[in-house]
Amino acid sequence: MTTFGINLSFAVKRWPEPEAWAAFVREELDLDLVQFSFDLLDPWWPDALAMPLAGRVRAASEAQGLRIHSAFVGLAAYTYNALLHPESAGREAAKTWYRRAIDRAAEMGAGSVGGPVGGISVPDAADAALRRARYDALLQTLTDLAAYGQERGLASLLIEPTPLPREIPWTVAEASQLLADLGTTAIPIDYCLDVGHALYEPLYGRDARLEPWFDALGDRIALVHLQQTDGQSDAHWGFSRRGIVQPAQVRDLMARYDVQAPLVLEVFYPFELDDDTVEADVIASVTHCKEALG
Repeated sequence: MTTFGINLSFAVKRWPEPEAWAAFVREELDLDLVQFSFDLLDPWWPDALAMPLAGRVRAASEAQGLRIHSAFVGLAAYTYNALLHPESAGREAAKTWYRRAIDRAAEMGAGSVGGPVGGISVPDAADAALRRARYDALLQTLTDLAAYGQERGLASLLIEPTPLPREIPWTVAEASQLLADLGTTAIPIDYCLDVGHALYEPLYGRDARLEPWFDALGDRIALVHLQQTDGQSDAHWGFSRRGIVQPAQVRDLMARYDVQAPLVLEVFYPFELDDDTVEADVIASVTHCKEALG
């Protein structure tokens, strides 16, 4: 049976209290696996706020019988260039952000930290030498972060490929090469594959498919993000909308390629959308996925 859980993106700005989202996930969704979003707890917050809140996340999860698979970057941090910033001070600040994220994740009991690693600027991307320099620096930074993650008791780091050529990695070939260039790290650096990213037709073409990703990276995919999309945008719709993603087909492909990873629903909503509509859509989407996955 496929392990199914939910990313807490739906709770952002609505149910930030750990006790609130934990009760909703367990009592309304009947799930026991979550992926935390750092949109709910900014790693830059002072320790006096962030560490007790991380402790509440752990306590609320344990009280509801939830397992925190991993803690992910979230939308707010994703808007920055992060580990691929054009300024060295910007890249160093992003590395510090990740170290603080690892600290918070360890406190809340998450097994991994991850997400997209950042974006190269347009001028840097146009210069082959600068792009290579950003890539080489990223290899060292990820190696260092894996060592720090091991110190803090994490099991792995996760990288999420994105359908943007100025982000790393954005193709199957680049994702494979990144793993080869990283080699052995203190803890594994694996992938979170988002089905909506892999099926983004404007970049990958009308024959965009999941199979090449599963075939090349199968044993290094530690989690799969599930979302509904039309293939023309990174929609992150719930499954009350029609689209091209069929959860049962994703499950069957994972089985065919022996991808041993949880499926985690990741849905986003406009902040101005009323709360009752969001709650109903999350419940309907989880119900649809659970019925489809069997």
